[in-house]
Amino acid sequence: MQIYLDQIGCRLNYSEMESLAHRLAAAGHTVVEEAGQAQVIIFNSCAVTSGAVRDSRKRIGALHRAAPAARIALTGCYATLDPSAAALPGVEMVADNSRKELLPLLLQPWSAEFADTPTLLRLAPDAVPFDFPLPAAQVEQPASAPALRTRAFVKVQDGCNNRCTFCIVTSLRGESRSRPLAAVVEEIAALDEQGVQEAVLTGVHLGAYGRDASAAEAGDLKTLVAAILTHTGIARLRLSSLEPWELAPGFFDLWARWSGRLCPHLHLPLQAGSDRQLRAMARRCTVASYRQLLAEARAAIAGLTVTTDLIAGFPGESEADFAEGLAFVQECRFAHAHIFPYSPRAGTAAAGFSDQLAPAAKKARARQLQTAVAADGERERQRFLGDVRPVLWEGQGEAVPGALLLRWTGLTDNYLRVQTLAPAGENLHNRITQVCLERLEEGILQAR
Repeated sequence: MQIYLDQIGCRLNYSEMESLAHRLAAAGHTVVEEAGQAQVIIFNSCAVTSGAVRDSRKRIGALHRAAPAARIALTGCYATLDPSAAALPGVEMVADNSRKELLPLLLQPWSAEFADTPTLLRLAPDAVPFDFPLPAAQVEQPASAPALRTRAFVKVQDGCNNRCTFCIVTSLRGESRSRPLAAVVEEIAALDEQGVQEAVLTGVHLGAYGRDASAAEAGDLKTLVAAILTHTGIARLRLSSLEPWELAPGFFDLWARWSGRLCPHLHLPLQAGSDRQLRAMARRCTVASYRQLLAEARAAIAGLTVTTDLIAGFPGESEADFAEGLAFVQECRFAHAHIFPYSPRAGTAAAGFSDQLAPAAKKARARQLQTAVAADGERERQRFLGDVRPVLWEGQGEAVPGALLLRWTGLTDNYLRVQTLAPAGENLHNRITQVCLERLEEGILQAR
């Protein structure tokens, strides 16, 4: 079949669709680049906020308009939250998160109707869905797979055992479970052989890797990172979101051993900057413990940048709570933050809390946080001016009018966006080069 893959939301969703693309191609399907070319569209949805639900519904409508004759298979968190999405135009299958990994099997009846004969994918008798993705080595560069990007998102963990009062994801993704360490190492080794320069480890609760009973032999995240860097040649390894209470003792020692390959960037969700709000959210950290973690990380990791998540206007947040939280956010010197006005999610504890704030108040506080973080981010970028850092370049380069030059964009090891100029005949795509960071223009570092 001709299959188009699309997604919104977190890095985990992107990782899942990258894996699915290779499995579908290995089974004989063709993964196409435009929705209008597709017989089947698979859409991996998001429901982390009410806005994400709206965006998921809008994207489904847009996909149907782009390919009215295509069958849409809907999966992901919105599909899990609201099975009635099956009634949306074009949607002919809803596969919740528990069945997401089985999509190559679930699509086989459609394939028969389209008179294709792809290779049958069969589950082992004792397999569970999370174990089902084929190792990357078995699907290495199939003919119809999409071109590999400069970086690949590698799913190593799914689900969550925490019960933060604002979060619906726990109920949509299930209990925490981890992939076998050997399977992750094998996948990243294959990506390295294919030319991928950077692997990004992803999960709902990445720091919980290996703590579920089924994967106890895998060790923790520290063990996994060490194994990847020891047994693969991947040029750069990056970690996605890490809850601040989940890091093993000595975790930051990894950067001293693998400086240059383990990216000096941490995303540590704070959510709120006051202890009263953190308790109301059922977060397992305090302002003091977060401050200490930041100090330890910055002392141990040269060139570190830190990013975070913040919720504005959580129920019961007083003016004093917000002022305290804003001051702590400014103290933390975040390079960037994902900032969300609080969104009540049915089925979460916080949706039933009293003292819900008015939407206007939540939006106003979100804007204040955004202004503060933007100023801190500007200062964080400025402190790297004059430094020499490695950049992984992306895309095809943009022609500079009136000059035989291309403008290239990429990311430093510590997750700063950079631009440079190179001769028109020089291809920087998927290369890592050393640059000098010379100036800052509209939030983007200009490099030589």
